[in-house]
Amino acid sequence: MTSRKPAADIDAEMVRYYAARAAEYDGWYLRRGRYSHGPASDAAWRAELDAAAGWLAGLPFRGEIVELAAGTGWWSPVLARRGHLTMLDAAPEPLALARTRLEAAGLDAAVELRDAWAQPDRSVDGVFTGFWLSHVDRSRLDEFLALVARWLVRGGIFAFIDSRPDPESSASDHRPPEDDVQLRRLDDGSTYHVRKIYYEPVEMAAALDRAGFDSIDVTTTDRFFLIGSARRR
Repeated sequence: MTSRKPAADIDAEMVRYYAARAAEYDGWYLRRGRYSHGPASDAAWRAELDAAAGWLAGLPFRGEIVELAAGTGWWSPVLARRGHLTMLDAAPEPLALARTRLEAAGLDAAVELRDAWAQPDRSVDGVFTGFWLSHVDRSRLDEFLALVARWLVRGGIFAFIDSRPDPESSASDHRPPEDDVQLRRLDDGSTYHVRKIYYEPVEMAAALDRAGFDSIDVTTTDRFFLIGSARRR
């Protein structure tokens, strides 16, 4: 069973996976190749992706913003227009693409090679994660959200966009996770084990409350995305 692989090994494997996947990552967002599920499903995906972007753009971010596990920076232009953005990721390959994405949009951000679990080195006004919470082990969700709270000033906002367990969200040749671990294949045929957990709105809202947040609002789009925001008490 994939779940018997040690947690620390999966964490390290996920970093290697996203480094290797960087050049093809946008194919997931754009529904290219193995990520296309036909015109109707792809249209629904694009509509919900646009809705999630609009939701994010409407949040009251300001000041200094940290994006944890920023990856290739799909959401980073939205954040960079709202404040001074710092993008953090454990792998340099996706960060290089994120920087290029911002430059193409005429935007700027600080870029740091830094694991999402690293302790905060300052207090900021906002924190965002995109498709990262689903990689946080259930046993460590409270720990991670407490870390997010330590990043934030009082009243600072945390927001996230993540995955729902729709069978047409992932690549056509990816099987559902087994015990919260999924085997994924890249275009070159290489495979990696990735932790993938589909949190429900109620359990995420409860975890945010335990971690010291209020003004909690966690919901979903119709099929594909979990979205939420909260403020540090």
